Amino acid sequence: MTDFDSLEDDEHIVSKTQIKREMEALQELGKKLLSLSKSQQQKVSMSDTLRAALEEATRIKQREAMRRHLQYIGRIMRTEDHESISNRINLFDSTSAAHNKMFHKLEMIRDNLCSEHSMEAMHSYLEENSDIDMQHFRQLVRQAKKEAEKGDKTTSRKKLFKLLRDIQDKKIGL
Repeated sequence: MTDFDSLEDDEHIVSKTQIKREMEALQELGKKLLSLSKSQQQKVSMSDTLRAALEEATRIKQREAMRRHLQYIGRIMRTEDHESISNRINLFDSTSAAHNKMFHKLEMIRDNLCSEHSMEAMHSYLEENSDIDMQHFRQLVRQAKKEAEKGDKTTSRKKLFKLLRDIQDKKIGL
């Protein structure tokens, strides 16, 4: 039996084109990582090697050098858990479905807290998140509810949303 015959039996042969597509996808993921702010990059779990490569990329100014460096980042990304990195990036990307879903969920929670059934919503939210400052939370809910009834300013509603977002970010490790 020749080497060629054993290759035909293998179902997991990957073409050069497929390998190239995968590498380009990893390079694109590296570009997205570079576009994040420093604080957002810190919230993404990655190896020290990748973190150092991203830091080095900020110092590169020449176009060709950056292209080569992105290839290097793509090579590093092969050893990373790129699915979890991609999921985390999507939470930061305001155009992604994951970010929009989280945003709308927080809006629903805020609106429920400001509705007629706010006491039930507040108790259930406090049961889920027992580690928050209850006095500050209740005060924001009361102020937001008053604003919603009057129909004027939205300052407290925005503050309440920011608090809810901070709690959510802390929960998922952002």
